[in-house]
Amino acid sequence: MAALTAILLGKIATDKTHLPENLMYTQSFNVPDAPGGKTVPLAPSTEDPVLQAAFDTRIDADGRIEPQDWMPDAYRRTLVRQISQHAHSEIVGMLPEGNWISRAPSLKRKAILIAKVQDEGGHGLYLYSAAETLGTSRDQMLEGLHSGRAKYSSIFNYPTLTWADVGVIGWLVDGAAIMNQIPLCRCSYGPYARAMVRVCKEESFHQRQGYEALLVMMSGTDEQKAMVQDAVNRWWWKCLAMFGPPDADSPNSAQGMRWGIKRVSNDDLRQKFVDATVPQAKVLGVTLPDPDLKWNEERQHHDYGQIDWNEFWETVNGNGPCNKERLATRVKAYKDGEWVRDAALAHARKQQARNMKEAA
Repeated sequence: MAALTAILLGKIATDKTHLPENLMYTQSFNVPDAPGGKTVPLAPSTEDPVLQAAFDTRIDADGRIEPQDWMPDAYRRTLVRQISQHAHSEIVGMLPEGNWISRAPSLKRKAILIAKVQDEGGHGLYLYSAAETLGTSRDQMLEGLHSGRAKYSSIFNYPTLTWADVGVIGWLVDGAAIMNQIPLCRCSYGPYARAMVRVCKEESFHQRQGYEALLVMMSGTDEQKAMVQDAVNRWWWKCLAMFGPPDADSPNSAQGMRWGIKRVSNDDLRQKFVDATVPQAKVLGVTLPDPDLKWNEERQHHDYGQIDWNEFWETVNGNGPCNKERLATRVKAYKDGEWVRDAALAHARKQQARNMKEAA
C-alpha cells in the first residue's frame, strides 16, 4: 500500500511548495542514541545468574535478542506491554481518519486515504506478530484492548472535525510517531526492530501526504487557510504529549534504555520534534499555538511552553472525548468479523485433514 500511496501522491509540483529534504522527518534515521543509556545500574535479578550474565553481556555489546534466546521475565513483560500497546495504537488509529474516507474532497484524496488506513492496519499486524514471538497470543492482546485494561496512544481519542484534521494528523501526528519510532529500528529485540524498519518507511509517506494536502489547502481560500490553522491549534499540544511524560516522571524509561528497548528519552525526542516542525510550519504558513515558542541561541534549540499533563492523563485513563466511542467501535468490528475468523479456521482444518490424508 505504501507504493500505491506514493504513486497517487505524486511529486509536489512547484518549488514554492517543495519542502527541502533536510526539513523532513526521514533524516531521523540518523538519530543517535541518548548518551548514558547503558550506565543505568542493572535492576536486581532473581533469574539464573549465568543466563542473566550472558543476557547482560549481549545487551551491553548492543547485540540483538531473538525469540529463541533466553531473556529475563521482566524484559519479556516490558516488550509484550510496549509492542502490544503499539499494535493497539495502529488499529485504533485507523478510526479517526477512516471517518473521512467517504467524505474526502476528491477521488485522488480518497484513494490516498484508503491506502494510508490500510497501511495502519498492516502495521498492527506486523506488531501483533512480533509480540506473539514472546509467547503471548493475539487473542490475549485483543482481550486486553477490548476490556479496557490495555492502553493505546491517547492521541486517537480526539475527533477529526474537518478535512484539515486529516492533513494535520499526517503532518504532525505521523511526524511525531516517526520521531518516536525511528530509534526503535535499533531496538534490542530483533522482531520488533525489523518490523519497525518497514513501518517507518511507510509512515514517511503518510507524513508527506499529510503535509502536501495542507500545502494545497494553504494555497486556497481564506476559509481553507483558517481551517488548517484551526486544526493545527487543536492538535499541536496533543502531539507534544505523544512523546510521553517528562523524563523525571517516566519511571520505566531508564530501565527501557538500559535494556536497549528505548534509545532516546521522551524529552529529547520531544525537543527534536519541535525543532524539526518549526521550519516546516513556516514554509506551510501556519502559526504554532505557543506564545513561549522561540529559538534559544545558548541551547541551540527552541524553547516551548508547558504541556497540559492533566488533560493527557485524563485521556489516558479513559476520560477523553472519544475513548468510549473508539473502544466500542473496535469491539463491534471484532464481533462482526467473528464469522470470517471461524471460516478461515474451518478452511485451515479442512486443508490440514486433506493434506494428512494425501500424505497417508
